[in-house]
Amino acid sequence: MSTTKMTTRKKMLKYLGATAAGVALLLLCLHFFFPLRVHIDYSQVVTASDGTVMHAFLTKDQKWRMKSELQDISPDLRKTILYKEDKYFYWHPGINPIAVARAVFQNIFSLKRASGASTITMQVVRMLYPAPRTYGNKLKEMFRALQLEWSYSKDDIFMMYLNLVPYGGNIEGVKAASLLYFSQMPDKLSLAQITALVVIPNRPTSLKPGTRNKAVQAARNTWLTRMRNDRLFPEKEIGDAIEEPLVATRQPSPKQAPHFSCRVRNKFPDVPVIATTLNKNIQQKVSALASNYSHRLKNFRIANAAVLVVNNRTRAVEAYVGSPDFYDAENSGQVDGVAAVRSPGSTLKPLVYALAFDKGILTPKSVMTDVPVNFDGYAPENFNGHFNGTVTVETALSYSLNVPAVKALHQVGLPSMLDKLKQASFEQARRQESLGLSLILGGCGVRLEELAGLFCAFANEGRFAPLKFLKSDTSTVSTPLISPASAYMLSEILSTPTRPDLPSNFESRMHLPKVAWKTGTSYGRRDAWSIGYNKNYTVAVWIGNFSGEGVPELSGAEMATPLLFEIFNTLDYNARNNWFVQPESLDYRLVCPESGKLPDEFCAHAILDYYIPTVSSIEKCSHLKTVKVSADGKYSYCTTCQPLTGYKEEQYPNLAPDLLAFEESEHIPHKNIPPHLPSCTRIFAEQAPKIVSPVSRKEYILEKKEGEIMLSCNADNEVKRVYWYLNDRLYKSGAPDEKIFFVPPEGPVKISCSDDKGRNSDLTIQVKYF
Repeated sequence: MSTTKMTTRKKMLKYLGATAAGVALLLLCLHFFFPLRVHIDYSQVVTASDGTVMHAFLTKDQKWRMKSELQDISPDLRKTILYKEDKYFYWHPGINPIAVARAVFQNIFSLKRASGASTITMQVVRMLYPAPRTYGNKLKEMFRALQLEWSYSKDDIFMMYLNLVPYGGNIEGVKAASLLYFSQMPDKLSLAQITALVVIPNRPTSLKPGTRNKAVQAARNTWLTRMRNDRLFPEKEIGDAIEEPLVATRQPSPKQAPHFSCRVRNKFPDVPVIATTLNKNIQQKVSALASNYSHRLKNFRIANAAVLVVNNRTRAVEAYVGSPDFYDAENSGQVDGVAAVRSPGSTLKPLVYALAFDKGILTPKSVMTDVPVNFDGYAPENFNGHFNGTVTVETALSYSLNVPAVKALHQVGLPSMLDKLKQASFEQARRQESLGLSLILGGCGVRLEELAGLFCAFANEGRFAPLKFLKSDTSTVSTPLISPASAYMLSEILSTPTRPDLPSNFESRMHLPKVAWKTGTSYGRRDAWSIGYNKNYTVAVWIGNFSGEGVPELSGAEMATPLLFEIFNTLDYNARNNWFVQPESLDYRLVCPESGKLPDEFCAHAILDYYIPTVSSIEKCSHLKTVKVSADGKYSYCTTCQPLTGYKEEQYPNLAPDLLAFEESEHIPHKNIPPHLPSCTRIFAEQAPKIVSPVSRKEYILEKKEGEIMLSCNADNEVKRVYWYLNDRLYKSGAPDEKIFFVPPEGPVKISCSDDKGRNSDLTIQVKYF
């Protein structure tokens, strides 16, 4: 090669290098001064655990633009799009030089725009930066395509295309088109459906599915024929696709689980795809059951219901019904009953008994008094207004008696109960200053989801963990709320079918599900609850009116439990064979049926009871006490006045003062201890009479000339007479069960009560007149 030619070649190479460097420098400057901005506003979609879209929301610009992920796209869909739109997508830098040269040549010599050169990358730019189709804008488009390739991977750009490509009207993206035209996800489409979606974007108006299906099918088959000629897919697949009729209609967007979907959308406003724990099949079944059941309730003027279903093994929420009809504006259908704060009625009672078990205070056969009681002015009553005298714990819980539950809370201690409710994420329990013993009867507002979480803990050996709403929540941390022994005892008590809150109108009594359940009815019959669980599921049901209107027929047993049983029979029909196993920390022992305590020598027979070794009380029964009485039975003796001879020993009921007062008021016969020997001078210090009215340290505001206060006490079995003192002056004496009234002076008043054995108790009240 001559020296002249070599010099010329070097000059050309330098020129080309300088030109390339200049172009690169220019592009870098343009990239700096005109940075690429990519922001795609997606329709938020809420998906079930299997990826099914349960609910979708329009974008801010009112588009259905659902974000697809790479795993949503089948290989056939990818192959078809690349074949039709950009065969060399993975090879060029955003611009295909050969396609550009061909387009320029054809456009020049045909004197019109005969061929385009748009790559998939350039189409994405055009959708991100829409502008009129001019040569100047084409150059801008090519520059932005290079920027896009510099900033994103090929797969990212390909997904942008799939998410932005137009499909007519306000539908954009393959995922939205697949769901709204074919009612399925993109990875489930047939080859015929895939090809139809691929051809539509070039003519989204004239090839709109649902209105122009024949034109779409013709364009589809044209491209299928080309793919057959190029052997893109096997001959049989292409032939079947050509023969497949096009069934495409514009479907409404998915609107399942609307309350749940709105909830997670509000919590995660910037997440395009919210993958949740909902089970599509269970959600659909429970929604249908709640809707059908709600229609029947309207005959009772009950408009609303809410249901939550939790998988006990994973803590995942699998069904969420905030109300039967989200669009029922007349009955506030958009209110979310799962998250609404309502009065719980008796639904918290199992927890207080479980705490009493764990503290060793009670066992299932422990006998409690169900009689009128007053706790510093708070006098609870049972739901039916009647008292039962004595009941076992398992009866008190099964029959949902109020007085024993309040007594159990008093024994356990309100702070302990509140601590456990906080641990179980009960939000209202943090307002300690406003909560008292009425908490156990509905005095603390709760949410249906909070109760579901609590009963789910009962089903998991007493361990509490927050409910899971998102599929990404894989946490396994749980904390002990109650012991496994207490949880098992609760499950055994609450699964007893012979109890008053078994619904009388339950239609499927032939197959009563094996579940542990607790009902609740709030004051004024505004809320009816039924929460149940077995080993697999916890189901929480609320029935009522979002308006707060009470209904005479509303009760947890009659209105909420039938729906609970229907749901369990639908979800877990044969769960009866899979129940909880008694933990090793729980054992049996014999107890006296009269008290539920360890038998003493006078206990006639014993029964089996659960107990927690080293925890449960080992106190012996004392339902009877031995009293020394005179030979004629007229007097009783203490150790001070007991004669050496001439007496006998007899056993008498050792009744608590409040139970004794109740039996006296109800005229229930019992064996009374003879009066103590009058000549005895001993002063007794134990079992002083308890003043139940008035209430200590309370202020009484009375009307002048008409204000009276009642004096009442509970005294021991052997007491025959009590003496009342006002400000240390004798006012009147009477029988222990006698109600005495007095007109108090204004200001502080000291009230004392002494019995005929010299035992005394006193208190102080404040009196004001108006």
